[in-house]
Formats: sequence, structure tokens, C-alpha cells
Amino acid sequence: MYETSGDVEKTFANRTTLKSSTLRQFFFFGPSGISPNMFQTVALSGSRGERQLFSDVSVTVKPGTLLAVVGENGSGKTSFLRMLCGLLSPDKGMILWQEKDIRQLKELYTAQLTYIGHLNGIKDELTPVENLNVSACLAGDESSGEIVQKALEAVGLGRSVHRLPTRVLSQGQKRRVALARLWLSTRPLWLLDEPFASLDTAATSYLTQRLQVHLSSGGMVVVATHQEIALPTDSVQYLRLTR
Repeated sequence: MYETSGDVEKTFANRTTLKSSTLRQFFFFGPSGISPNMFQTVALSGSRGERQLFSDVSVTVKPGTLLAVVGENGSGKTSFLRMLCGLLSPDKGMILWQEKDIRQLKELYTAQLTYIGHLNGIKDELTPVENLNVSACLAGDESSGEIVQKALEAVGLGRSVHRLPTRVLSQGQKRRVALARLWLSTRPLWLLDEPFASLDTAATSYLTQRLQVHLSSGGMVVVATHQEIALPTDSVQYLRLTR
């Protein structure tokens, strides 16, 4: 199973390189090479109601880097990610994409990110294939039958479950369906909220491998997590949120 997943991963790596070459040349490279300040927060502060979650958070995520956002429950990890997506407004500070405020870029920024929240964001009445087709079409990713099936196989879901209603799947299988979007995504910035939740050892290995491929191609990942991520230490940085 693991070797099969590796073969599928190579297929996706090749397809991603070909499909996204123009996108990455435009957004990843400037006259002097890779932008050293690809994605930044500057003195970011956030609250929920009257309770402050975090304050004065300044961090830079460079191409090929994963930022692991850690902290106790209630420290604001999910709110932080939603701010990075543009779904929540910070109390203070700025979020910059290539040194431009994302509030000014609007759709030009959101077109460059893939967000998978703590909830799976899938429809129980749809099959895994149908769920991926819908999300891929909405994101502008390739959604041919073969590509979608390979994405599901890459997360360890055999074809016997591809046409089942998602409601009959286990929580771990549902999470795999949601994460299969990453095997379709060619967007440079991934924002993931507890992506390893409900995953067994095999699925954790598949996801870690996919993250490594994305980083190796110059992508960036921000992950809210309680778990260690088995990636090379030089590609991972940590941000601990405290009030």
C-alpha cells in the first residue's frame, strides 16, 4: 500500500509541476529570485468577544517552509488561521502576501491558497468522488475522473469506497476525503487546521509525504496542530500562541 501511494505521489508531483509552472513563476519568483518575504503577519492581534486570544504576532513564512502553530486549547489557533484566510479580521496588524496587504489583494490572494478547516467540509449525501469533484471545480483545480480517483488512492482509500455515500464512512475515512483535496491543489499556500486529527499511522504518513512534496516544490504551509510533524527540521518553524 505504501509503495502504491508513493507511485501515485510521483504522478501528482509531475502533474503539479507541469500544471502550475506558470503560476509559480509569477507568484514565487521576482527579478532577484524567490521572495524572502513571501507571506508575513505584522503585529497581528486577535480576540473572541472581549477575550484577547493573541497579540503582536509577527512571523514570516518563506517558500519551502511549514509554520506549525501550536498552543493550548482556546489560544486562538483556529482564529489565527481564519485570519490568514481573510475569513476573520484582526483587531490590529496586517497580513502580507508578497509585501502587499491581503485586504487590498482580495481575490488575487485567496486564489493562491487552499484552506482545510478543522471540520471536513464535505457533504454526507455525496460520494467521495462527488465531493472532490465539487471542491475541485470550485477551486479551479483539475477534476477529471482519473485524477480524482488517484487523489483518493493517494490517501489510502480503495476504489471500493469511492462511490459510497460519505455518511457511511468512518471519521478517519471522511478526514482522508477532505485531505485528498491537497493531492489536487496546485496553489502555493496551504492553511490547514488540525489536519492529522482522526488519522491513523498510514494516513499520517501519506499526508506527511504530500506536505514534503509541496514544500520541495517551493510551496508554503501553515498548520495548526497538537502533534509533531515528521519533516526535516530545517523546513519547519514553530509559532506558539499565548495571550
